[in-house]
Amino acid sequence: MSAHDVIVAGSGAAGLTAALALAEKCKVLVLAKGSLTGGSTAWAQGGIAAVLDAGDTFEQHIGDTMVAGAGLNRQETVEFVISRAPHAIERLIELGVPFNSARDSDGVNKLHLTREGGHSQRRIVHVDDATGWAVQQALVAAAEAHPNITLLPGRSCIDLITGQHELRYSGSGRVWGVYALDEGSGKVEAHTARATVLATGGAGRVYQFSTAPRGATGDGIAMAWRAGARVANMEMMQFHPTCLYNLEVKNFLITEAVRGEGGQLKNPKTGKRFMPAYDAREELAPRDVVARAIDAEIKRDGLDYVHLDISHKPPEFVKEHFPNIHEKLLTLGIDMTREPIPVVPAQHYTCGGVVIDLAGRTDLPGLYAAGECSESGLHGANRLASNSLLECFVFGAAAAADILDHWDSFDAPPPVRPWDESRVTDSDEEVIIKQNWTEIRRFMWNYVGIVRTTKRLERAAHRIKLLTEEVAEYYGAFRVTTDLIELRNLLQTAELIVRSALKRRESRGLHYILDYPQTDAAAKDTVLVP
Repeated sequence: MSAHDVIVAGSGAAGLTAALALAEKCKVLVLAKGSLTGGSTAWAQGGIAAVLDAGDTFEQHIGDTMVAGAGLNRQETVEFVISRAPHAIERLIELGVPFNSARDSDGVNKLHLTREGGHSQRRIVHVDDATGWAVQQALVAAAEAHPNITLLPGRSCIDLITGQHELRYSGSGRVWGVYALDEGSGKVEAHTARATVLATGGAGRVYQFSTAPRGATGDGIAMAWRAGARVANMEMMQFHPTCLYNLEVKNFLITEAVRGEGGQLKNPKTGKRFMPAYDAREELAPRDVVARAIDAEIKRDGLDYVHLDISHKPPEFVKEHFPNIHEKLLTLGIDMTREPIPVVPAQHYTCGGVVIDLAGRTDLPGLYAAGECSESGLHGANRLASNSLLECFVFGAAAAADILDHWDSFDAPPPVRPWDESRVTDSDEEVIIKQNWTEIRRFMWNYVGIVRTTKRLERAAHRIKLLTEEVAEYYGAFRVTTDLIELRNLLQTAELIVRSALKRRESRGLHYILDYPQTDAAAKDTVLVP
């Protein structure tokens, strides 16, 4: 059993931002499923949105965020995050993130700002088209160098340790850390601490097509729900309009910035652009609008994909702006400087999650959350491009600040029960996990995708009920493995998404349901209470 001051579950932008701030005064343990760089942060191509240009204002960035979020955002949260964005960029520059820059007309070197869908100004700082990887590397290097941070990769978190796991049962809802599987030894360890920060990312792998990494199985959301925390707006699943259509290469994203720099969406049957027929903002409309337009074209004409074409721009311009994408596509026989890219929508971002306040606090004492696993009120019914990494930095720092401010009120963890494996055996039926995983992802894609109906949602709910009994029986009989932990969390998250979708009887932002095409006058959060 290991004891630290604070445990951070997750080693992406939110988790490592929190860990670095906490380590100034505390001993911090960071647990990562798989490798330290296996989360979504490393995959983020676009960039980070911040008001850094003389012609831009906080008000405009706030306005763009509220419009994209279809009025479901909390104004207070949006203002809180956006006002802190320039400071977050400064901090990253201090950590050595090599953001692109260019000389202006006066010869002054300034950060290069690009523009993405839904933004009224150029305000995206970036490192070519691989911003997330540069950020991830800088954060990991800083964490590895810090004497107060212990990084433990290869740990799959199973459940939060709460009052019910205390040796002398207290029944308090307080969180004392996590039980985690050591993926190498197969042993389950109890890691205890005075405070715990969930930074476990989203739940994208609930869907058959997703840009999320393999480990995005909703672990933190499911764990917090089982421990008694509320979740909100789980029906708001963002689908990125442009994922590469290639049967060999899964989840390769073609960044929004390709459209921001002039890329056009075309119907491969007619060769014509189609976005002007759907929205006045054309290719720069918010993601939900573009994803639904592509979905409509594909369904109407029986297509496998649509085309994203930037070949009308000079080849040097394309190579300079999108070096990594250009290179990757060349290995697949596609030259984006001369021909269009086949693309399809894919699940991209979980806008809902564990309910938190401006300090990152959840409903459970001692438990904080930040980043994609949380519902802070920033994104509302649809995330504005490049606000996601920003949310990680701001709430990672906010959670750390609140823990340090209230440190004296956090009790030392009491003795807790070790993990009990006395009544389980090794599984002889691994095939069940694979079968159930495949089934969940397929019916979620078909029944709970970009366009929904009540009948399809009810079908999904019925399937989930049957699978829940099956998985619970399996979980009770066999030793845990990472695959089993993920399957249990996927199923729990799928249930939360479907329950939330059935509760919202309107179409708003990312939740588009044919039975209720209207948008209600008042925007209300869908809050589920355990």
